[in-house]
Amino acid sequence: MSGCPFQGGDGATPSPTSTSAEIGAVTPEFHGAQLDCSTTMSYGDYLQLDKVLNAQLPLSPCHDEMLFIVQHQTSELWMKLLLHELHAAMAQVAADETQAAFKSLARVSKIMEQLVHAWDVLATMTPPEYSAVRPYLASSSGFQSWQYRCIEFSLGNKNALMRQPHAHRPELLAHVEAAWRAPSLYDEALRLLARRGLAVPASHTERDWTQPYTEDAGVEAAWLQVYRAPQAHWDLYQLGEKLTDLEDAFRLWRFRHVTTVERVIGFKRGTGGTGGVSYLRQMLDVVLFPEIWHLRTAL
Repeated sequence: MSGCPFQGGDGATPSPTSTSAEIGAVTPEFHGAQLDCSTTMSYGDYLQLDKVLNAQLPLSPCHDEMLFIVQHQTSELWMKLLLHELHAAMAQVAADETQAAFKSLARVSKIMEQLVHAWDVLATMTPPEYSAVRPYLASSSGFQSWQYRCIEFSLGNKNALMRQPHAHRPELLAHVEAAWRAPSLYDEALRLLARRGLAVPASHTERDWTQPYTEDAGVEAAWLQVYRAPQAHWDLYQLGEKLTDLEDAFRLWRFRHVTTVERVIGFKRGTGGTGGVSYLRQMLDVVLFPEIWHLRTAL
């Protein structure tokens, strides 16, 4: 690997950038000054592979535990990137930068597809194989993933009780709380519609963002105006479809999650104390952007 990946064409090292919408995500530190940017820097140095590849520490003698660990670690890495792109998209929508937002949202949907396919690998773990590993997990559970909770909150599925699993780590709870208190992606989309002169009810453009979103006929009427005249509202129409793509991918992720869990553990309770499959099936009924789905019946 030649040259310094943090340097521009003039050799200057740029300053890191961030957006005010990076709520609930850990902003990556800028490590350029700490890395050896000479031609002696290797691929492994740049990617910090010693740290990454030595982060798998099985607790059991079971061969299959490595699969379980790598599956969840890689999913967390994809979620880190998803949050990075999702918060960029939220900032872009808030700034009326719709073309940039479309690129970010397209990437979010593709990342979600990666998360969907990850379940295909975990599904190769049979019930006896998982049962051999499970005692070593103690009370640890994917239910405790603070990054996943930030994704849910940023997409609008607000539930104050879901902060509790992170209360033992105040520094992580702070990120979850920030995502809970901030406008969601859909909230920002509705505020954009209002700025464009569409009659979005004030109850849905200025409200308590910590409360769960409630479907509204006035919001659906605003989206219907967009969808009935797409040429006149082309970027808003595209935004609606990007949101549809994202929720479509997220629904697939939830479905693959519940089917994989049922396949591997049946109807046992989850290690984190949830109802397992019964809880996950309830999540299948959550609709993030309801008016965009329901308006299709009226078209």
